[in-house]
Amino acid sequence: MSDPKPLDPQSAAVVARVRRLMLIASGTTFFALAVVLGVIGYRVFHWQGSVARPAAGLPPALPPGAHVVSSAVGDGYIVLTVEVGGALELRTYDLKTLKPLARLPLSGK
Repeated sequence: MSDPKPLDPQSAAVVARVRRLMLIASGTTFFALAVVLGVIGYRVFHWQGSVARPAAGLPPALPPGAHVVSSAVGDGYIVLTVEVGGALELRTYDLKTLKPLARLPLSGK
């Protein structure tokens, strides 16, 4: 193999510019990858998961003949719509402790 011919100054400037742009693009890519891996690592090591609840910590059972019509979870609360003897009521529980917080009878009249 023979030695390549030296580039003229204009071509050398273009090659230098392309190398510089490739270094910038590579640096940006590695930085973005490091940020993504850092966020994933943070979330994995600071993940709290679901709270294990012993059976004794469950809220009191619903009255006999009552059934849950709907439920909603949000902002640290569980809200159940319960039908008891033909009447509806809302029961609110704390999401972490499952302690009853409120009971609101709904009147259809």
